[in-house]
Amino acid sequence: QVQLVESGGGLVQAGGSLRLSCAASGRTFSSCAMGWFRQAPGKEREFVAAISWTGVNTYYADSVKGRFTISRDNAKNTVNLQMNSLRPEDTAVYFCAADRHTIRRVPPFRSDYWGQGTQVTVSS
Repeated sequence: QVQLVESGGGLVQAGGSLRLSCAASGRTFSSCAMGWFRQAPGKEREFVAAISWTGVNTYYADSVKGRFTISRDNAKNTVNLQMNSLRPEDTAVYFCAADRHTIRRVPPFRSDYWGQGTQVTVSS
């Protein structure tokens, strides 16, 4: 069992940066693939970024490539999402997800574990 708690969301102006963190509890965290998703009001949940359990492989949605960076620290049971050059269209609730196999990057998103989400608001 893995429990996930996101933090680091907030209000930022366009062009600014935020760093989201996801703290995980549970002995299996280091063997889980991890991902970040987001959901804006009235829209479907979408994939943002993912990282393999080793941290070697990373994947990004085209909309965030070059601006966001996902990383993990298995010793601290955390996964982070550094978000730079934020845009108003990045406004959403951001969710952390863990999966014992792989993070699906297209719907349906069936990760094993999900956090409750953290709000990110980018003003223009």
